[in-house]
Amino acid sequence: MIICIGAGPGDVGYMTQRGAELIRSADVVAGFNAVITVVQSLIPVTAEVVYMGYRDQVAQLALVAAAHHAGKRCVVVFMGDIHFSGFQYLERVERACGHPVDTLPGISSAQILASRTKVCFDETTFITFHRRGDLTPFKRHLVHVLEDARNAIVIPCPWDAARSFMPRDIAAYLLESGIPANHPTEVWENLTRGDAEWHGTLAECVAQEFTDMSIMLIRMLTPMSSQIEPAQIEPVQIELA
Repeated sequence: MIICIGAGPGDVGYMTQRGAELIRSADVVAGFNAVITVVQSLIPVTAEVVYMGYRDQVAQLALVAAAHHAGKRCVVVFMGDIHFSGFQYLERVERACGHPVDTLPGISSAQILASRTKVCFDETTFITFHRRGDLTPFKRHLVHVLEDARNAIVIPCPWDAARSFMPRDIAAYLLESGIPANHPTEVWENLTRGDAEWHGTLAECVAQEFTDMSIMLIRMLTPMSSQIEPAQIEPVQIELA
């Protein structure tokens, strides 16, 4: 058995009960070092732990696949939710195994951000730049999202300077693309701990520095009006003396 599970946004308290059960019953638990740290308290002492980083993930996943084919219960742990920004890692797991694998969703930082900032996904588009490959189509998509008067939740790309697309870079790109400078903008870090919150405009964001653990909200200029039924106004009773 092999299953990929989302471990939540960096706090084991946000992990699903089913995900925790799978880790507790696993023979092999694998994942990037930072993710393993989050779920360390759930891993049984009898389990083999396979740590990996960006450079050695292919070789380490081959070890996990071999254990899976040998009949061991294997769990590959992802930060957040697999299908928000972990899809390329999932592809590598399936390539190593030679077949599709089961997945168990988790809570993503985008979901936590939407909850804390009170934005509705019906009115919001999620875009991740936390990917390998050409970012150009996704950059253009972000411009179109804001031109269509929607909110945008954005995960930046924190890798080497040649590819880095962090909040300040995103803001600069949008301004160069003609997006109004006064879009309300928020950058959050360590969402589950409630710190490192920044509010401003796209123009102000260009001068800000944030860590790799940042996530960005760019609000529409004019909030959508409510579409629920009008509030009932009770008639005022006036008593005559």
